Amino acid sequence: MKKQVVVIHGGDTFETYDEYVAFLKSFLIEIVDYFNRWRWKDSLQEKLGDDFEVIAPKMPNKWNAKYSEWKIWFDKLVPFLNDNVIFVGHSLGGIFLAKYLSENKFPKIIKATFLVAAPYDAVDSEYTLADFVLLNDLKLFQKQGGRIFLFQSKDDPVVPFADLEKYKKQLPTAECVVFEDRGHFGQEEFPELVEMIKSQLI
Repeated sequence: MKKQVVVIHGGDTFETYDEYVAFLKSFLIEIVDYFNRWRWKDSLQEKLGDDFEVIAPKMPNKWNAKYSEWKIWFDKLVPFLNDNVIFVGHSLGGIFLAKYLSENKFPKIIKATFLVAAPYDAVDSEYTLADFVLLNDLKLFQKQGGRIFLFQSKDDPVVPFADLEKYKKQLPTAECVVFEDRGHFGQEEFPELVEMIKSQLI
């Protein structure tokens, strides 16, 4: 049986609808650089190979994401997952997984969880998390999340590097992978993640 890898993408959140509309009006579109850009999530299935099945659900309204809506959508996916599933959450997708797995008992065995540039809170950030706010206690996530990996880059312009330390305090057994120059991990290739996911076959 192929090992399942579920990838939860990032998104934006706003406290009010007016803030969301203001964002849409001020957003600068660059067709080549933004909408047609190839990123590491797009080639993950190819890079991992036939031993893996990559599942990448499109979460509801990533431009104005609501945790409650994402939870409803994710709950629909859970019955199709097998034991020893691997989760990968990038940016808002990372904090979604941390929140979901700290508030809900997961019915399947999780082999590993990778949080890539996941925000912990909105302190020292120009971005809001709206209802993606974590509980103070991530013990359930620590217990059921399998091997937990935290990926962060020191030059991330979106998520403060200090958020990594906050996760480490809550998840003391998590394994940290720190980069100097990956920004918010929008690159086309992510070989380190690919190799670490492959290592979970053992």
